[in-house]
Amino acid sequence: MAGIVHFSNFYRWMEQAEHEFFRSLGLSIVNHQTNGSSLGWPRVAATCRFESPARYEDVLDVKLMLQRIGVKSLTYDVHFAIGDRVVARGTMKTVCCSIERDQPLRSIQIPNEYTSKLQEYRPEG
Repeated sequence: MAGIVHFSNFYRWMEQAEHEFFRSLGLSIVNHQTNGSSLGWPRVAATCRFESPARYEDVLDVKLMLQRIGVKSLTYDVHFAIGDRVVARGTMKTVCCSIERDQPLRSIQIPNEYTSKLQEYRPEG
């Protein structure tokens, strides 16, 4: 109603950027296993700080950067901009989990299939 993009869209765009990042590596955010379980990446934290408004019809640049590769988790920084103008900055942490029907999520070590492809994007330091 205010003519600006609703804040919840930024969280959707962060997730979409993560999915596209995985696809660019030939990976999937959900990997069905032969034993009937799935490997997935649920969010355990997400924040977004809004610095200037985005209006409907604006075209935003979304830049996802891998901030940290942990044993079981990935942390991303996400920057939103319109040209040189910063619109928002977000962070998102996901945990690699085994997902089994009628069972609680269980965090697991990130498989080598993923870490070997993520290494190229490992942050400096």
